[in-house]
Amino acid sequence: MPARFDDGFSDYTRQFAALANRANRLALETAESAFGVQLRTFERNANATAGFLGELAQPGPQADLPSLLPKGLQVAQENLQRLASAGQEIAGLGLKTGQALAELARQPFDGSGRRPRAKAS
Repeated sequence: MPARFDDGFSDYTRQFAALANRANRLALETAESAFGVQLRTFERNANATAGFLGELAQPGPQADLPSLLPKGLQVAQENLQRLASAGQEIAGLGLKTGQALAELARQPFDGSGRRPRAKAS
């Protein structure tokens, strides 16, 4: 009797460890994806801002304030749109991750993850 209990306990412990490992891997993949989205957004915003500042630093007829102000506002608006888009993408990643974690949490209860029991002799 204790051997059957130990075998069953070991099986459930193995299943729990496998589920925990998958959940951790999923969370890390999501964090990596979110970091990548943020990094790409930062890079695009920095390039756009640096380009505008480069235009601002160049002397010439285009360097007067009335002509550069609309361009600066356009760059700022595009930067904010990229930030909002990145935020939505990250929220979508979080939603997908939450759904995947919920599915992982349901697996032990739906019977698909259980092995058939051996008949007692």
